[in-house]
Amino acid sequence: MDMTGERRIPAPRQVVWSALNDPEVLRVTLPGCESLEKQSDTAMKAIASVKIGPISARFAGNVQLSDMDPPNGYTISGEGQGGVAGFAKGSAKVKLEDDAGITLLRYEVHAQVGGKLAQLGARLVDATAKQLADQFFDRFSARVAPAAALAPAEMLEAPPLPVSVAPSATQVSAMPAAPPTAGTPPAAAITPAGATTPAAATAAAAFAAAQPATASAPPPSQAAPVFPAAPSPGHPPTTTRSFPSAPGSVVSDQVLPPPYPSASISIFSLIPREPFGLPIAAWIGGLVYLFILLLFIGSIL
Repeated sequence: MDMTGERRIPAPRQVVWSALNDPEVLRVTLPGCESLEKQSDTAMKAIASVKIGPISARFAGNVQLSDMDPPNGYTISGEGQGGVAGFAKGSAKVKLEDDAGITLLRYEVHAQVGGKLAQLGARLVDATAKQLADQFFDRFSARVAPAAALAPAEMLEAPPLPVSVAPSATQVSAMPAAPPTAGTPPAAAITPAGATTPAAATAAAAFAAAQPATASAPPPSQAAPVFPAAPSPGHPPTTTRSFPSAPGSVVSDQVLPPPYPSASISIFSLIPREPFGLPIAAWIGGLVYLFILLLFIGSIL
């Protein structure tokens, strides 16, 4: 099985190189990896569980790093035994390149499987390997990508929000008053202490004296009662219910007359559809069969 590809990782090349040599980062990003212990700078011991189609296998093997060229790339190779499921071995050549502040990772994989895994067919093995590679690079990118690269640019460059400041009492007293409208008494000038001036109080009193006296509206309890209208000839009487929903307003809803009585009950509706658990057709058929049987016995006798 051969597989090639490339991925763009939003992180500097030195950060990506350090993560590719960190056993802890590889352990949490490799799909199915249970443990990854570093034996030396170029050797590690790994245990991983992989499921390919209907076969699940647990591989234990060694991982070797060769062709070290920091921070440009290396070659990683490994071989594992999965018991009755078979074995797997292969190597991957990894190259790192700078690309406008991010890292372009290119890989070239050569792998071989044997045993029951080889009987599944090359198409299923290749599809599973591609899926596992995509899962690894997605986890690896999320692990090494800096937090600043994940935030939207518009959030980083958003202008500060305006801060509103309430005016002081001195500024409020200095503001010009709006001209009064018809039917509205002149407002008193506001001073820092919150009191009204004598001139404003005199003007308000004169305005109140000049207003004509108006009759107060009767309370809701004195509202005229609502009586139901007399029924018109040829129509059934209706009932009107009135209740106040707010002062000075009456809401009425009309109650519809009762429905007409239902039709008389038919005698056939009293017959059960399935007497003793059998439909009517079965009873009729049984009676016809019994009648024919009796006729046959009577003709013999």
